[in-house]
Amino acid sequence: MTDLQTTSLATFPRRNLEASVLRRLDPADTQATPPAIDRPRIEAAVREILLALGEDPEREGLVDTPRRVAKAYAELFGGLQQRPEEVLARTFEQPSSDLVTLRDIEFFSFCEHHLLPFFGKASIAYLPADGRVVGLSKLARLVEVFARRPQMQERITQQVADALMQHLEPAGVTVMVHSEHLCMKARGVAKHEPVMTTVAHRGAFADDPALRREVLDVLNRRG
Repeated sequence: MTDLQTTSLATFPRRNLEASVLRRLDPADTQATPPAIDRPRIEAAVREILLALGEDPEREGLVDTPRRVAKAYAELFGGLQQRPEEVLARTFEQPSSDLVTLRDIEFFSFCEHHLLPFFGKASIAYLPADGRVVGLSKLARLVEVFARRPQMQERITQQVADALMQHLEPAGVTVMVHSEHLCMKARGVAKHEPVMTTVAHRGAFADDPALRREVLDVLNRRG
């Protein structure tokens, strides 16, 4: 369940970080929307994988599997067809510099190294600037844009933070992600308990240690 909070923090002067943010953005996010996902090609590839495994793609249980996988992939990797600037295009006037947080945004993604799932929760905090805020659901949608791609957890964390800095232009952003990885649980070292945590700070939270400690306290607070 998500948790929206506002917390009073000292107003911090905003820096112009556009150049540094653009350098960190995924190159795909500065280009036009890529071609639509090619479902027939995915179907053919899945059929080849089944054959390579020694399976019979014509048997009853597998005959529709390539089509089902292609349909699922079109949904699971739908973030490749979306752009963060579209999600964050609409903002609202709210004359406040108080901290806004949205915690425990559930997400599901695929590790780009093995195409195995990883899943968890993302939390976002930002300090509005120029009296502009973004709708609550847009923060969750932004996480989905980046999660629904072949990914790394470290990259999702950075991409969400950088997209907010570039398109919302707040005084500061912190993004925290906790997730579990099936590439670690189901294969390789096969460890079932580890949870990976990544954090990205931008703007005021990167510059001011006191603000950084305060925002981390808010995001880690439970109850």
